[in-house]
Amino acid sequence: MLLNTPPMGWNSWNTFGGSISDSLIRETAQAMRDKGYLAAGYNYIVIDDCWSLRERGADGRLVPDPEKFPHGMKALADYVHSLGFKFGMYSCAGVQTCAGYPASFDHEYIDAETFAAWGVDYLKYDFCNFPASADGRTRYATMSMALKATGRDILLAACNWGTDAPWDWMKSLGAGMYRSTGDIQDNFKSFTGIARSQLAHFACSGPSCFNDIDMLTIGMYGKGNVALGDKPTDAEYVTQFALWCLLGAPLMIGGDVRNMPPFAEKLLLNGRFLRINQDPECRVPQPVYQGRIINNEYDPETGTWWREYPDSGLTLFKHMAGNTFAVGYFNFAPKAGEVQFIFAEAGLPWGSGYGLRFTDALTGEELGVHRDYFHQRVDGHACRVLLAELVRA
Repeated sequence: MLLNTPPMGWNSWNTFGGSISDSLIRETAQAMRDKGYLAAGYNYIVIDDCWSLRERGADGRLVPDPEKFPHGMKALADYVHSLGFKFGMYSCAGVQTCAGYPASFDHEYIDAETFAAWGVDYLKYDFCNFPASADGRTRYATMSMALKATGRDILLAACNWGTDAPWDWMKSLGAGMYRSTGDIQDNFKSFTGIARSQLAHFACSGPSCFNDIDMLTIGMYGKGNVALGDKPTDAEYVTQFALWCLLGAPLMIGGDVRNMPPFAEKLLLNGRFLRINQDPECRVPQPVYQGRIINNEYDPETGTWWREYPDSGLTLFKHMAGNTFAVGYFNFAPKAGEVQFIFAEAGLPWGSGYGLRFTDALTGEELGVHRDYFHQRVDGHACRVLLAELVRA
């Protein structure tokens, strides 16, 4: 499958874990269509682990759990397709899935045939319980070829957690996306750490194969299967979405879209953010500032007016189609401080005769034309994302 922009959709794992069912998937697909997610580009509905029985059938094939999926997977796929979505499922390169269900090691071709017969369009392919004596690259290559042998266009979403630097080789095996990190948790430290760990590797991400830094947790607010640590704030969720959009990562929603809180839903459907993620040029952002955050507000805990947070400020500058750009100012410190952007770092010094006309990507506010620099004071654990147009000034 040739992907021109990062895949978008929904995955069951982050919120529901093993508590999945036919009715949940149908209700989710209906809600995503009714609430505008499909129209916004979120077109994959993906069932994660725990969907099958604990043993294969007598014919060697995987068997959907009849209590969870009483109508079978083909009927469910047909329903998802009837609403305009693509249908995704889960397996694993090991002998068992991460939750202990039968996986596809040495069953790649029969499983690929089964998935194709059910109408699967997307396969998340995990890496648990993998034999130490086996070779991961070979087994991902095997499943890639097995999917192609079916004759059905199935996206291989390889999920080996960054083992053996998949950014160097997964594209060559035919994968459409590859997980480059461990599992996300619904807290600020987890999702910002995951995104920052891949800044140096996104240059290998782009059309046909995208770096996957795991499913979004936006809208979970401390509830669900990966709800560990401190419950995120709205501002922290904006930071998560901004990082995923600027980096050009796949956008797979992990929250319950049937009951998504209004702020989170509006964020996930923000067309200016989605424009950044889905820009046809698919360029990786350039870090134009990586440095300290200085907070000069009085801190009653320390009794001081000045505190420095090393390596807590980040500004990303992204080239986009039509001489447009996106700029993301990130403050990973717990207190407010200035995040810098000197235009010369992006190739636009004062002597160029050009400036940038800015629009706030979250609110749509017009911010005027600026030259030479445009720094931002950003609250702790927050960000500001601007769209920019190159103009004579």
